[in-house]
Amino acid sequence: MQVLASSLVSKEEWNLSKDEWKSRLSPESYYVLREEGTERAFSSQLNNEKRKGVFHCAGCDLPLFLSDKKYDSGTGWPSFWDSIQGSVETKIDFKLIVPRTEYHCSRCGGHQGHVFNDGPRPTGKRYCNNGLALRFVPD
Repeated sequence: MQVLASSLVSKEEWNLSKDEWKSRLSPESYYVLREEGTERAFSSQLNNEKRKGVFHCAGCDLPLFLSDKKYDSGTGWPSFWDSIQGSVETKIDFKLIVPRTEYHCSRCGGHQGHVFNDGPRPTGKRYCNNGLALRFVPD
């Protein structure tokens, strides 16, 4: 299955106000997606999701990850070794002592998690995602 995020709705349609986001999301999802928070490890049911399907942004429903790119990293967060082309954008996060690469939904800017260079082949990447920032759609 090939899904290209660039073929979907433009970013301008997702330039919502703080109040609009708060009315659209649960308080926990708002904290993660809009305030760049992190959920507790091993707290997401999506961590154990094994069915075929697509993981979408919980904020704007943009497809971000295919289930065949998901793996058990042992970290307690849903982890993927690759994202759907064009679905995420990265920036350097200096919130901790060591800089990390943070990634967001490319459409609504919702915080998803951090990407590390300790994942499996073929990419060597580990997209460590907050489950609250995702919605799973089974095939």
